[in-house]
Amino acid sequence: MYEDYDHLQRAAKDHLWMHFTRHSSYADADVPIIVRGEGAYIYDAQGKRYLDGLAGLFVSQLGHGRTELAEAAAKQAQELAFHPLWSYAHPSAIRLAERIAGYAPGDLNRVFFTSGGGEAVESAWKLAKNYFKLTGRPMKHKVLSRSIAYHGTTQGALSITGLPPLKQQFEPLVPSTFRVPNTNIYRAPLHGDDPEAFGRWAADQIAVAIENEGPDTVAAVFLEPVQNAGGCFPPPPGYFQRVREICDEYDVLLVSDEVICAFGRLGHMFGAERYGYQPDIITCAKGITSGYAPLGAMIASDALMAPFLEEGAMFAHGFTFGGHPVSTAVALKNLEIFEEEKVLEHVRSNEGAFRSTLERLKDLPIVGDVRGDGYFYGIELVKDRETRESFTEEECERLLYGFVSKQLFAEGLYCRADDRGDPVIQLSPPLICDQSHFDEMEQVLRTVLDKAGTLL
Repeated sequence: MYEDYDHLQRAAKDHLWMHFTRHSSYADADVPIIVRGEGAYIYDAQGKRYLDGLAGLFVSQLGHGRTELAEAAAKQAQELAFHPLWSYAHPSAIRLAERIAGYAPGDLNRVFFTSGGGEAVESAWKLAKNYFKLTGRPMKHKVLSRSIAYHGTTQGALSITGLPPLKQQFEPLVPSTFRVPNTNIYRAPLHGDDPEAFGRWAADQIAVAIENEGPDTVAAVFLEPVQNAGGCFPPPPGYFQRVREICDEYDVLLVSDEVICAFGRLGHMFGAERYGYQPDIITCAKGITSGYAPLGAMIASDALMAPFLEEGAMFAHGFTFGGHPVSTAVALKNLEIFEEEKVLEHVRSNEGAFRSTLERLKDLPIVGDVRGDGYFYGIELVKDRETRESFTEEECERLLYGFVSKQLFAEGLYCRADDRGDPVIQLSPPLICDQSHFDEMEQVLRTVLDKAGTLL
């Protein structure tokens, strides 16, 4: 235990405003204080070990304690600790932009660095509006996104987010965003037994929404390859191909929001590559540095850059720490390790085992669905597996927050239990994990969910 543990507890409760946290829950309980990490594990201030089943927050692709990444940061800080990208450049940002452009599909050759994912989403919406104004279509400014989808917490990104409970306390937000159906086939209102037909229907609702708003007013549609909120909704077969056709037909930009899905989470550098579609913009962050420094990016096509290359033109947008020298140096080393250690190949060769291990849990009555791809899965909990009846708000509060979330952590598994949409447990472990880690996750989940079933 840390010598100053009691002091840390008092200071955390008196001064630290934690994110997305019910501080009242710590009135009579200790704040969990994580002090170090090693491989796929994290350790708290009392020395207890936990399997990092969420990779921090979909971030720690290479796991914890990688000295090569720490050394890359230290070396860069000694050479050039900071300089902005406002009319100037520095070598690590240039080299990283070149490398990312090499990985990105098609003509996505222009990399605009940010500090994180929300800023990348903000940048993409601002670029879409600016681009259409410069190219003679000034009314195209509206954005479509999917219901229950999460795209960030800044005013613009929160407007694009499709989770009403997260938005209400901050309204009014930025206007001109509209929702289309997500791809939750487990609860599909139509074509539930025909994934391809369901995917076609879901994609066609984008065309309906564009027609309803007027094609001359819609700038972009923001979609995650695998939708995070709601519990990992993969795309049905043909879904993104149809979305691409619709975007081309109506001159609407397709933004692939890959803040979670990029950099190996789905076994490829980008989720668009896995599912075979060509976006106009990719937004990314998180795994780009494996969490060893904050960094995000908006990757845009050559066509979107073209009007900003005209005499006197400028994208009047930027962030002080976007493309920070230390962060970009760490990202370069991170991607170098990806190639040296064949991380993408490791995910692709193990994802089937991860899925089958989690699917063992389907023998528990409380487990309704196991879904996802790569190293990114959601387990939906249900009251009745036959009818797929979900829990009431009160039951969710008692079961998910009152027991499951706390008990998983107590049993040594850090992951996410959430009810944005339907109640789910999300798993997104470091990409270095193998069968031993999958088994450990399954065993903890089985213990806790078996107990949870008896509480109903």
